[in-house]
Amino acid sequence: MPSNNTNPMATPALLPRFIRLRDAPFYLGMDRNRFNTEVRPYLTKIPIGQRGIAFDRLELDAWVEDYISRNGRPAKRSSIWDAKNRPASRKEADFGASTRESKDTEDWSKAVARVTSTRRNAT
Repeated sequence: MPSNNTNPMATPALLPRFIRLRDAPFYLGMDRNRFNTEVRPYLTKIPIGQRGIAFDRLELDAWVEDYISRNGRPAKRSSIWDAKNRPASRKEADFGASTRESKDTEDWSKAVARVTSTRRNAT
């Protein structure tokens, strides 16, 4: 009877220390172009053979930790992030914003009905 190795503890998965260039964007969960512009300039390039390039997995993990510390939002609701209650509308108007209210909503309703009407004009 063939062995059934469905137990994940039977063969532990080892992550390599060096992550090749082709695999590094996938390891970080991003596309290659974003990796090349945002991550690669901050990493040490490790040559493998004559043309291979790899990066240290621990350095990739350190980049992720730094990125999260600068851009991530805490998982728990925090008074720091959610302290401000933002009203649905502001009392003060911004420069250039209209402060007039519509005087007659009935006129507006008529105009909308006229525009959305399927009846042809007699012209």
